[in-house]
Amino acid sequence: MKDATESSNIVSLTQRLDPSSERGGALLNTVRDIAGRRLQILVNGMFEHVDDALFDLAEKAENNAAQMHYFDGMREVRKRRPIVERSFLSQISRELSDFASSYRNNNTSNGNGISLPPGTVELSLVADNELEESLAITSMIGKNETRLTRDLFAVNQRLSVIYGGIKIDDGSNPVGPAALSQAFRQAMRELNAEMRVKLIIYKLFDRYVLASLDELYQEINAELVRAGVLPQLRHEVVGRGGSAPRPTGAAADAGDVAGMEQGEGTFLAEDEAGASSELIQTLRTLFSARRSVPAAQTRIPAGAMQLPSANELIGALSVLQSQAAINQQMPVGSANALELAGEVQQLKEHLLAQIGSLRGEKPSQVSTIDEDTIDLVGMLFEFILEDRNLPTEMQVLLARLQIPYLKAAILDRKLFAHRQHPARRLLDALADAAKGWSAESDRDHRLHDKIKSIVDRLLQDFDDDMTIFERLCTELQEFQDISRRRAELAEQRVAESTRGREKLEQARRRAAREILSRIEGQHLPPLIHGILSRAWANYLVLTILRQGEESSEFRDALRFANDFIDSTKPARTLDERRALRQMLPGIERALRRGLANVAFQESDIDRLLAQLHTYYRHQLGEAVPEAEVQAVEESTTLPIPESIQPIAESEAELARSEPAPEPPADTPEMRLVAELKPGTWLEFVTGPETVERAKLSWISPMSGRYLFVNRRGLKVADYAPHELAQALASDTARVLESSALFDRALDAIVGRLSQPATAQAPIE
Repeated sequence: MKDATESSNIVSLTQRLDPSSERGGALLNTVRDIAGRRLQILVNGMFEHVDDALFDLAEKAENNAAQMHYFDGMREVRKRRPIVERSFLSQISRELSDFASSYRNNNTSNGNGISLPPGTVELSLVADNELEESLAITSMIGKNETRLTRDLFAVNQRLSVIYGGIKIDDGSNPVGPAALSQAFRQAMRELNAEMRVKLIIYKLFDRYVLASLDELYQEINAELVRAGVLPQLRHEVVGRGGSAPRPTGAAADAGDVAGMEQGEGTFLAEDEAGASSELIQTLRTLFSARRSVPAAQTRIPAGAMQLPSANELIGALSVLQSQAAINQQMPVGSANALELAGEVQQLKEHLLAQIGSLRGEKPSQVSTIDEDTIDLVGMLFEFILEDRNLPTEMQVLLARLQIPYLKAAILDRKLFAHRQHPARRLLDALADAAKGWSAESDRDHRLHDKIKSIVDRLLQDFDDDMTIFERLCTELQEFQDISRRRAELAEQRVAESTRGREKLEQARRRAAREILSRIEGQHLPPLIHGILSRAWANYLVLTILRQGEESSEFRDALRFANDFIDSTKPARTLDERRALRQMLPGIERALRRGLANVAFQESDIDRLLAQLHTYYRHQLGEAVPEAEVQAVEESTTLPIPESIQPIAESEAELARSEPAPEPPADTPEMRLVAELKPGTWLEFVTGPETVERAKLSWISPMSGRYLFVNRRGLKVADYAPHELAQALASDTARVLESSALFDRALDAIVGRLSQPATAQAPIE
């Protein structure tokens, strides 16, 4: 039998060891050795995979520049890897050694060290790259803290004993996911690589280091239990819908531990094989921080009403969904938007009331995970009702989907975590189709009726079969494909028509410049002037359109104009008459061919040439009756069809027809216009109370004008760049967002939750 006076080797949580004492120091060295050895193996194995990952990405890169970034990253990792590894491991060792003193001296630090309070996310304005990095780190920490809850809890409690009773939680544990991730982030500062390369390495760190921490914690716990540190420690997780007993024995002295309370969890519930997006992980942290009452204070006492189970929530939502399906059969108008906004905000209360009706008693609350899910879905649909990207009629239609989407989110927690989730893709596709809707472009109601039918079917048919979202998504895609093919044909015709009109205008201006530069200031007979300014100018236009301005045909046509004008000069000497006689056959041939090309009738050509013969006989000094000469020189009625009109009467008139020069592109609106790409949707105010939505279909390479069509491919408007910039500046035009509805909504929700509780603004 043991002597009653013999000291026990078992250390309870109420006892404290001094880390500077012999036993405390030995235990600390044990933990440090285990962590150093295992982390060295893990981080070394992780770096062995970096080369392959970056090489694969380089092979699949979208362009040469991206490929070079990955190859540069590979070279940088090979060169700096030993320094990064040493920096990481030395930081962990140093933190384990210095934790007790640094925690006492600076237990509110918000830097990069491990003393961040659990769940803290720095939300100050930072550069985009730094924000991406922070979100990646936050995602890794949150996911692994949730996954490792049991082992991490035990390590926290036992390290608390070694460090003299300092309370240690997930965020302050020197070997916890938070500390390891922040230490690795600090070590990565040694790496001079692009952020896209760093993010790949962070994912590999998550996959090969953090994902293998189970064995590290199990070995630390086993060694400390062997040394007698809290050998009877228990960790009990409270299940959904009920209260759980408090830990007994030594664990009872551990106090309340974050994450061990009623309803622990998150709306993210992700696959073991993959992480949710960094943005979603940030939402998890923000929802956790938003709760003003700590979990320990919201514990439901024994005997209290059970929280609603998932089945109860689904049952109550099904009843509410049936009621909504009946209401959906009633006419829906924009006047319902305000009423719907109230319904969206009150859904949680309606849900509790419905559960109370089914139970016979109304619960006062739901579990944390369900409350987060209800709030997140509510915020999503608040965003839909405030989203200026959607026409009001479409906002009202889509807002009816709140109950089916809440039911889907409870049935499948991955809805918000995965961009390719069928329910998420369906809502994004509905919003994308609705973005281009307007009453004018949907006179046959095809699009409106299709979206309404999908909403109706979700309300009426969705029970618990999640495949309905995939089926409806496929159906909507097929409808959109048919509509798009029809629209593309109309769009192509509009673009070709606009392109042809611009080419014609450009050709007319070029032809007018060429003719006017030759005849202005010349005293030409009406016959010659009329032929050049009307018939031959139109022939020049036709030649430019058919053969182009650089063609030999166009050069020949200009040469004829020069010769034709030269032929009007007086021929007084024998040589001048001989030269004119030599020119005349060529002039007649060219003129006959050219006039035939611009739709002159043969009889008109003969009459015109007869008048020219009279004119040239007089020029050559031949005997011509005075009346005939006078008729040719003074006649204002020429044998030229009325359809062939002058292109321009003067240089001044031509200048007025030229497009107005654009102002310098030095305004925000001009820069925005320059960045617009075909496919971008805009909203135009077309009247006091009317708006039209149109897609940028084509940008003219000749005039630079922007052509806009509606969803049916019909022309709505076309603008010069400076005209469009003026419309944007005056708010008669507005660019619609091109990103997916879900992504924009989550960004807006993060922005709202990041504000202080007293200053939260509506989601926009």
